[in-house]
Amino acid sequence: MVHVRHREPPPAVDQLRLTDVLAALSDPLRVGLVRQLANGEERCFSEFNVPVAKSTLSHHLCTLRGAGLTDTRGEGTRSYVRLRREDIEARFPNLLDAVLDAADRDDVGNHVSVSSGPA
Repeated sequence: MVHVRHREPPPAVDQLRLTDVLAALSDPLRVGLVRQLANGEERCFSEFNVPVAKSTLSHHLCTLRGAGLTDTRGEGTRSYVRLRREDIEARFPNLLDAVLDAADRDDVGNHVSVSSGPA
């Protein structure tokens, strides 16, 4: 099980900072996670198939959340993550689409996949 700290909510839209968002997107694994969330589906942490330890996955998900790219909710012993696409689009129009298009073209983050449901 991946443990995520739920102490603070992600930044409000007007508090999103471009440098934080770009820094979070500077890692190929985090780009892969965003690519998997880009369809709007909420995912249980255990659905992510990544070539790293669970603690490392937790770190990457916390980085995305801290930058405001994702939001996390707990339900019992499970944690779920979703991309804050509308909020990112409102603050930085077309940024996410540009990043995702470039990631697709350059095959960035293609080593991240998701299983069909929570384990």
